[in-house]
Amino acid sequence: MKARDLSVLLGVILIVIMLIIPLPPGILDFLIVINISLALIIILVAMSTNDALQFSIFPTLLLLVTLFRLGLNVSTTRSILGNAEAGNVIDTFGNYVVGGNALVGFVVFLILIIIQFVVITKGAERVSEVGARFTLDAMPGKQMSIDADLNAGMISDAEAKGRRERIEKEADFYGAMDGASKFVKGDAIAGIVIVIINMIFGLVIGMMQMGMDLGTAATTYTLLTVGDGLVSQIPALLISTATGIIVTRAASDGNLSQDLNKQLLAFPNMLYVAAATIFLLGVATPIDKFVTFSVAGLLAFGAFQLKRVEKQTLERDETEEVVEEKDDMKSPESVVSLLQIDPIEFEFGYGLIPLADANQGGDLLDRVVMIRRQMALELGMIVPVIRIRDNIQLQPNEYTIKIKGNEVAKGDLLLDHYMAMSPGVEDESIIGVDTVEPAFGLPALWIGEEMKEQAELSGYTVVDPPSVVSTHLTEVIKGHAHELLGRQETKQLVEHLQETYPALVEEVTPNTLSTGEVQKVLTNLLKENISIRNLPIIFETLADYGQMTKDMDLVTEYVRQSLSRQISKQFTSPGEPLYVITLSGSVEKKIADGVQQTEHGNFLSMDPNESQRVLESAAGETDRLSQMGQVPVILCSPAVRMYVRQLLERYLPHVPVLSYNELEANVEVQSVGVVNVE
Repeated sequence: MKARDLSVLLGVILIVIMLIIPLPPGILDFLIVINISLALIIILVAMSTNDALQFSIFPTLLLLVTLFRLGLNVSTTRSILGNAEAGNVIDTFGNYVVGGNALVGFVVFLILIIIQFVVITKGAERVSEVGARFTLDAMPGKQMSIDADLNAGMISDAEAKGRRERIEKEADFYGAMDGASKFVKGDAIAGIVIVIINMIFGLVIGMMQMGMDLGTAATTYTLLTVGDGLVSQIPALLISTATGIIVTRAASDGNLSQDLNKQLLAFPNMLYVAAATIFLLGVATPIDKFVTFSVAGLLAFGAFQLKRVEKQTLERDETEEVVEEKDDMKSPESVVSLLQIDPIEFEFGYGLIPLADANQGGDLLDRVVMIRRQMALELGMIVPVIRIRDNIQLQPNEYTIKIKGNEVAKGDLLLDHYMAMSPGVEDESIIGVDTVEPAFGLPALWIGEEMKEQAELSGYTVVDPPSVVSTHLTEVIKGHAHELLGRQETKQLVEHLQETYPALVEEVTPNTLSTGEVQKVLTNLLKENISIRNLPIIFETLADYGQMTKDMDLVTEYVRQSLSRQISKQFTSPGEPLYVITLSGSVEKKIADGVQQTEHGNFLSMDPNESQRVLESAAGETDRLSQMGQVPVILCSPAVRMYVRQLLERYLPHVPVLSYNELEANVEVQSVGVVNVE
């Protein structure tokens, strides 16, 4: 144990000894001086802190100091009543400080008690109660503000964590101060009671046990009691003042002395007014003119000096500003910060600012948090921070979504309307502004509040503007998830997996596959909307097939087959068959014959006319299946699945292409169409 830790323990043990064992006057003198010194240190530290949390140990320290002072009171009371003496310090306070006049000393003691108990302690107690309540009430709002800044990209994860920890510390501190202020109040009451006890029982003991007359006993014990009260209450008053300083200090950049100098002396003209007032007071009243004129002169001189310093500071700042402007013109412009590109940006016109303004009821920032969580659950990837900002170059009701600096989607909103999407049969009684649902391209209407209930009764799907935006943003992120997963993001996923599967990760990377090769497999999966959340199975497959080939597209096919249960669940509904479009044998053969093998991988190279006919047939079949109300799925053999996807991805990007090996044996498959070019 360190010496500092041991000293605290010894201090607590000393307090216990003071309560039990009688101490000689010499040791009492030593402890009394320590008590006064400790009180001075505490109030000086309280005045020097910039923030209450810099002295977060104060509530606990207050308890220990109060206990130490009460233990000292017990020891001095024992010495006064038992021996009619309590050491040189108490005797000095009783005779020298108050001139040996017991009545004067008692009055001074009462004044100190009144100042401490009625003024300082009462105010500090009330401020502590209000501060604790307000701090606890403000916690949810502060937490939401931190989350909003984090989602908007204004702060990093580390900064957000630090701010949350600070909020928790503030709540703990002010809660503790609410209780600790009661120690100060109780200490003041105890001081009054101890003085009364010493005086009454001192008279009794002096006359009955020590043979003193009434006058001698009253003088002796009253002076000792008053001295004891003064040496006890002066440190207590300092501690009470420190408590008030701590709980009344607002957050600032400087300590109490700096803030007083900066703020109290920030208005020199007010010193001139005060000087004139004191001067007139000396002229118009019998008050000693030397005193009033001296104080007025000091105030006027101080105001003059402050005005002169203020003028010099203003001139210096103007000169420095001119010099900085010249230096900026001469120095080369720093453009490094302009090279940073945000992974995802959401920009909106000024008319849509209420969406992101919590003060106006906007919950966009909260929805962004939910979107990132949803993507983590659905796709298994960590979506980067989404930068949200207004853009005056956009139309008032327009918004755009950018991926790595490039606009990929846009839309328009009417904040005081609802978007109503038809169930398939139009209701002419539903009147609104024609629009298109941005996420899926469905025809829709912007309707007013008065039409909402009627539209819902007519079977329309009615959503509010924030839901439209969040749905659109979600679909855009899903469609571009493969672009957002770079090597750095892949490395983070691998490191997270390594915490629970260290042996598996060590076998795959970097021994078998590089981070870039792992990223290639993961992006291939995300590109076809296959979740990568089940990383253990993916890495098991990489460990099995990563050494057999360096063609990551082929390795991806093996991974897809190992995820057959996940893929089957994704594209099927419980109790219903999977409706699919298959390829004719001739089409599969044409595709297989068109595969070209190169050192960089295998590629599909079909005759353009043949490719066009396959695309037209596939488009016709998928349209027919969509009109039947079914999600079109193309099913083919594992050997050509990858190349069928390459052929269709540009023209039918949202149509999933599955192989037979990617479906579990218990999945009921029903073919409702065939892609054929014969």
